[in-house]
Amino acid sequence: MIPDPSAPAPQVRRRPLLAVLLAPLFMALIAVSVINVALTAIGEGLEADTGSLQWVISGYALAFGMLLVPAGRAGDATGRRRMLIVGVAVFTAGSLLSGLAPSVEVLNVARILQGIGSGLLNPQTVALIQQHFRGQDRARAFALLATTVAVATAIGPVIGGALIQILGPDQGWRWMFLMNVPIGVAAIVGALKYIPDDRARGRSRPDLDPVGTLLLCLAILGIMLPFLERGASALVWLSFPAGLLVLGAWWAWEQRYKRHGRPPMVDTAIFTNQAFRNGILIVSVYFLGATSVWIIIPLFLQMHLHHTAFEASLMGLPSSVAAAITSQVAGRYVLTMGRRMVIIGFGVSFVGLGATGVLAGFVETGAVPFWLLAVPLTLMGISQGMTISPNQTLTLNSVDPRFGGVAGGILQLGQRTGAAIGTAMIPGIIFSLTEGGHAWYEAFIIAITIIMALTLVAMGVSVADRARERSAPGAR
Repeated sequence: MIPDPSAPAPQVRRRPLLAVLLAPLFMALIAVSVINVALTAIGEGLEADTGSLQWVISGYALAFGMLLVPAGRAGDATGRRRMLIVGVAVFTAGSLLSGLAPSVEVLNVARILQGIGSGLLNPQTVALIQQHFRGQDRARAFALLATTVAVATAIGPVIGGALIQILGPDQGWRWMFLMNVPIGVAAIVGALKYIPDDRARGRSRPDLDPVGTLLLCLAILGIMLPFLERGASALVWLSFPAGLLVLGAWWAWEQRYKRHGRPPMVDTAIFTNQAFRNGILIVSVYFLGATSVWIIIPLFLQMHLHHTAFEASLMGLPSSVAAAITSQVAGRYVLTMGRRMVIIGFGVSFVGLGATGVLAGFVETGAVPFWLLAVPLTLMGISQGMTISPNQTLTLNSVDPRFGGVAGGILQLGQRTGAAIGTAMIPGIIFSLTEGGHAWYEAFIIAITIIMALTLVAMGVSVADRARERSAPGAR
């Protein structure tokens, strides 16, 4: 039974509640952002080849993406606090096993455990914010969530590099994982104390639609797999159309399940909500392009201009700081400005991308120092603060809080799918062009142009949703 949002809500202390929700999210994000700087040390310490090391990243990403929507549905139906605690416990166990892993095979299993835990806890974070916060308080809470994302993304590589520098290559990467263990334990204690017990009480066991869950997981696996495996064979690429076919079968099953009077994992009627549908499309297209910027910049600086990994990693710090600040400002004004804020954010991103492309040419010739690229890239951080959190607030405001877990899971799945495809596609275009005889700067400009075009598409959808927003009853 899904809790009724009209029922009197228990008194909650919102500040400690929000801290408890953001702590495991921060922990999960750190686990993602530190891994890139640790791969070399892991490979040397565990004597692992590049194929095994790739699955240190891909195994986590697949497990995470597959569970987002089913975990959101399970939290909505059985209790979000319990599902969050289970997710944190699984993630913490995966972190402990990762830190103690004697081989790369054990490490990959541990990373899958981390991905499962992260997939279980992430939708609950969004749903519990939606459940316990309203109006401007909700906008501020989502802004703090966005700030947490920006800070974790920025300091993760710095923490990883510092641990390797201080503790050495072998112990340094292990403590990147082990440091999550006390955070996870504290988060579980805090959840038991500050999150109200929302278990669904009743004699009947909740119907979690196991067939629909399995079909969606298989569809996500098929769609994401070829984008997560570098140099995937033609056989692996067959999983993509197979995944689309399974996705169609899942859609038909969910509608059939509902016609027979049973609660589907995802009520497909949610996609008739134009605001929700537009919000998913906006974030998916945006992540398809924007996330790859932070891959092609290091590629350009390291592979072409021969700068160090540390120098390349510094390019993202000002952007992350800008995202953390603008997320807070956006949270204050998003309900007043609506989609106008998102549209302006995409405009800032477009200008930043164009300026990055132009300035890269001067960096290549040596006319200006490479670190000046951080200036236009900072506009990307400003854009992130004005788009991701406001889009999440506006999109989820249109959904009944009873279904917040499923809605949040779908929204995050759009982000993850867009990011997986984009981070495989855009660098792949650069490699294809440079290997085919094109100059590095030419390939870089083509990639930037594609990202700018995707930004314009996301802006176009935002403009269309702004028209819907203005025509809505009660709109000013």
